[in-house]
Amino acid sequence: MRAAIYVRVSTEEQAAEGYSIEAQKELLQDYCIVEGWEVAGVYEDDGFSGRNDKRPAYRKMMSEMDLWDVVVVIKMDRIHRNSRNFMSMMDTLTKHGKMFVSSSEALDTTNALGRFVVDMIQRLAQLESEQIGERTYMGMREKAETLEAVQSGKRTMGFTPPFGYRLEDGALVEDEGELPIVRRMFAEYAEGRPMDAICFGLNRDGILTRRGNPWNKRNLANILHNPVYAGYMRWEDILIRHDAETVLSPEQFNGVQERIASRIRDPSKRGVNLLPTESDYATGMRTGRAG
Repeated sequence: MRAAIYVRVSTEEQAAEGYSIEAQKELLQDYCIVEGWEVAGVYEDDGFSGRNDKRPAYRKMMSEMDLWDVVVVIKMDRIHRNSRNFMSMMDTLTKHGKMFVSSSEALDTTNALGRFVVDMIQRLAQLESEQIGERTYMGMREKAETLEAVQSGKRTMGFTPPFGYRLEDGALVEDEGELPIVRRMFAEYAEGRPMDAICFGLNRDGILTRRGNPWNKRNLANILHNPVYAGYMRWEDILIRHDAETVLSPEQFNGVQERIASRIRDPSKRGVNLLPTESDYATGMRTGRAG
């Protein structure tokens, strides 16, 4: 077995814990002798944090995997202090048939017990990630459901404003350079022009996306489907009214959606998300949900 010894310490850790580079190297070289492993290389990151992988020796070691069979560290937190980064490294090592050993812990993927422990760590990291995702989702949904009660000028979901708008003091406002372009898009589509022709005309006239890219059917369709231009922000099935200038009425927007759906060949893919209109309000429809 060819071993890659990895040692790391930051100034704060060395002062607090006494993990000097030389002490780590000596212990790990002795460990490899006991195991009968050849030391193929020693990789030292002196003064680097373990919270990310932007460390020169670590990256050099990972780029030289053909030279070794197993990574050896004195403790798991020497190579990573972030569980996601650690499991990402383990995935990479597994794909390349490499192993990992922490000399002072039960993390030795050269045996069954070590592989079991690493698998448990991976499952716990996945659980933590999923729980964070669930909490974030519930927080966003709760915010969307209560946004109607917020002062009207501040009704935003903290998103990147769509083409045609910008944020000013937390409020959605018209972008005077972009919103007229959106009006042109909706007007030309209402006149019956195909999306390809609209994109061609915009690109021909030197009108590009906010990122400076040419228009195509995909990014044009995103605009034509976005209810923000008819006065609503959408988060999943929830609609929140905003007070910025609009391009068209909800009735006109619904007409665009029905026209787009009518041109889809597969009937099963013709679902239409319509906006509530004045007549819907008159009949008592909930204003916070999609129609």
